Amino acid sequence: MQKLTNLPAKTPSHHMIANRGDRFFQGCIYVLTILIAIVTVYPLVYALSASMSKPLNIMNGNVWLWPVELSFQAYKNVFASKSIILGYGNTIYYAVVGTAINMVLSVMAAYPLSMPDIKGKNFVTILITFTMFFSGGIIPSYLNVRDLGLLNSRWAVMIPGAINATNMLILRNYFIHSVPGELREAASIDGCSAIGTMFKIVLPLSKSILMVVMLYYTVSHWNSYFDAMMYLQKAQEKWPLQVHLRNILIMSQMGDMAEQSGVDDVNTQLLYEALKYAIIVVSAAPLLILYPFVQRFFEKGIMMGSIKG
Repeated sequence: MQKLTNLPAKTPSHHMIANRGDRFFQGCIYVLTILIAIVTVYPLVYALSASMSKPLNIMNGNVWLWPVELSFQAYKNVFASKSIILGYGNTIYYAVVGTAINMVLSVMAAYPLSMPDIKGKNFVTILITFTMFFSGGIIPSYLNVRDLGLLNSRWAVMIPGAINATNMLILRNYFIHSVPGELREAASIDGCSAIGTMFKIVLPLSKSILMVVMLYYTVSHWNSYFDAMMYLQKAQEKWPLQVHLRNILIMSQMGDMAEQSGVDDVNTQLLYEALKYAIIVVSAAPLLILYPFVQRFFEKGIMMGSIKG
């Protein structure tokens, strides 16, 4: 056999060029990651620093990174306000109960659509997908909630969006592609019912995606304010925290406009300026604390389908 002697040999210079290119590429990635981290983290740091600074320094633009003239008066005002504390409790209620309703109904819709022997499932899936692109609009939704007798009740915030089509389809696709069909067949041969298969096999194998979808629903409930503002107009005691934050932001903007018009109520404007950042920190803290505990599930679930075999 003839030896292949004409193949070009790699010289040390080729390795050096490749190493330089790799280091340059990695350096660009590090720089870009740092810039994105700064852009993402700075607003949170600023809000935290502003909430612990005297309001006059915030209005004068003296707060950039660190608190100026440390003060916790804004937090004292937040926790001394009964309406804000009530709104905080309402937000927790909507997040917990609403997410539980979302998860139960989403799983109940996704699991049958993932079963191979269900007739008409593709047509139903198309109808559900249709709602992702077209909806009735705000006015028909309001009339529907009114006719159902849900106005000014907590159900008006949780029931209309009980199932998110995107999250339900994510669950359906995960049940189809990531749960082996052989396990379902084995369970069926052993006499396990469809409901038993769901609870004993499908759901235990889908913990990662369930945690991801649960996080999506929880964040959506926690940050929601529009539905409560529209459906709870005569039930202010049921408003979530985000509605109170919106009102404070509006009052703060009205204070700025009043100052520009020559009508200046300094004390009121300072109060709203301090409360604004304190409520932002208080409302964001639970989600920031929750995320590290579900991060490993989030990373695993968000990569579903990227690895086959």
